[in-house]
Amino acid sequence: MADVSEVPTELIDLAHRYGVATEYTDWTGRWVPVPPTTLIAVLDALGVAAATDRDRAEALARHDREHWARALPPTIVGRTGATVPFWVHVTHGDPAPLWLRLEDGSVRTGLRQLENNRPPYDLDGRLVGEASFELPADLPAGYHRLHLQVGESDVSTTVIVAPETVRSSDRLGTGRAWGLATQLYSVRSRNSWGVGDLTDLTDLAVWSAARHGAGFVLVNPLHAATPIAPMEPSPYLPTSRRFVNPIYLRVQAVPEFAYVRHRGRIRKAQTQVQARADRSGRIDRDSAWASKRAALETLYLVERSAGREIAYQAFRQREGRSLDDFATWCALADRFGGDWRQWPEGLQHPRSAEVAAFAEDRSTEVDFHRWLQWLVDEQLSTAQDRAVSAGMDLGIMHDLAVGVDPSGADAWALQDVLALGVTAGAPPDEFNQLGQDWSQPPWRPDRLAEVGYE
Repeated sequence: MADVSEVPTELIDLAHRYGVATEYTDWTGRWVPVPPTTLIAVLDALGVAAATDRDRAEALARHDREHWARALPPTIVGRTGATVPFWVHVTHGDPAPLWLRLEDGSVRTGLRQLENNRPPYDLDGRLVGEASFELPADLPAGYHRLHLQVGESDVSTTVIVAPETVRSSDRLGTGRAWGLATQLYSVRSRNSWGVGDLTDLTDLAVWSAARHGAGFVLVNPLHAATPIAPMEPSPYLPTSRRFVNPIYLRVQAVPEFAYVRHRGRIRKAQTQVQARADRSGRIDRDSAWASKRAALETLYLVERSAGREIAYQAFRQREGRSLDDFATWCALADRFGGDWRQWPEGLQHPRSAEVAAFAEDRSTEVDFHRWLQWLVDEQLSTAQDRAVSAGMDLGIMHDLAVGVDPSGADAWALQDVLALGVTAGAPPDEFNQLGQDWSQPPWRPDRLAEVGYE
């Protein structure tokens, strides 16, 4: 265990500035300082060199300069019912005219100024002063925009006000609900494809509510996995937490299935997959997905009705760029493998010209993966609607993985706001005295603030 006296003061200061914890309390209640080598490695993953005294001095000076060069914080975050202090930087002695435009379009002025005796900072010969203000406690929850007039320019930043608490469902009232917890892939029926699916989930929810009065069904994370073999068996190491694994689709429940000429072939494929699963007693994701994907590719070619096409386009618009990124990653994984870090260099960033060219050239393949997510969204909505109609107070509840696979879709699409050089985990505790490494990259708080947490 590190001795606090062994950790340089400048290293602790630098870590705090970048949101890196320098200590924690372990499971026995002991205070534990983080070793200098760990702090240096984490800072390095954040792009901050801190190995030597000179590195640390330069990093602190650079941080100071970047801080004082900002007129406003990158993002201001608060909660309803509480004031939120923030700083403003202007040329020393100049006024700081501020106004706040709320999410509903209304404008607030006259923000309260707080006392601030911090001395000005010399930024390339210009003295920059700091003033402190606070946002009022009566701001509604939402995404707002704070504006500062600097000479002829309007500088602004995002203000996020989160609710202090989240109300329980009105349907739950003051009572308590009970429900089933299940791993969906194990909830198989005669019509499954070797893996439990969303129709099986619907049936389980309706049965448990109508027959036994259950208030919810809690399922394992249904997050997306790599679309190629081998498919990651753990739902807690997904390729994306934002989208769903299409292995949970019920092919026969897709409306276009009724218009496939050779439906018998698809039914035969399903029967064969389910029979193999019954004989082995195992869940073979790769075999199930290979057969199910082939069937879905057939359904994708069926022309959608006008109403279905409108619904699909509305889904695409709602999900926006995140859906496009995910679908593009899936098409790239089909072509180059499931680890984007091993792809050709030009394809390793979602905003590259090479990725844009690939998405245009392989538009059909990309759209297939977008379409799968629309189907999943439809079948999940059906499951929830039928669960509530059967009498459930809450309906379908979903577990959420802590993070994502560093080789997967979210890590590729969100790489600018993830610390890809380190992994999240847990320190030693009573049950695992070696600690845990979850092999998942943590968020970068500084980069999240820069993009307004969007």
